[in-house]
Amino acid sequence: MASFDHELAKKQSHDGVVAGTKAAGLAAIVTAIPTVAIARKLPWGRANLNYTAQALIISTVAGAAYFIVADKTILASARRNSFKNNEA
Repeated sequence: MASFDHELAKKQSHDGVVAGTKAAGLAAIVTAIPTVAIARKLPWGRANLNYTAQALIISTVAGAAYFIVADKTILASARRNSFKNNEA
C-alpha cells in the first residue's frame, strides 16, 4: 500500500508540474505582448518600464500562474483519489 501511495503521489506531482509549466508558458506569452507593446508605444511606458521592470512583470505573472495551476492540479488529483480510496 505504501509503495502505491508513493507512486500515486509522484504521478500527481508530475502532473502538477506539467500543468503548471504549460500555464506559466502561456501566461508569459500573454503578458509579454502587451507589456512590451506598452513599453515601446506609450510615453508613460517608455519613461517608466525599463527592461528590468518588464522582466519583473512577466516573470511574476508566469510564476504565479505556475504555482496556482500546479497546486490546483495536485489538490484536484488528490481529492479524486481520496474519494476512490474511501469507497473501497
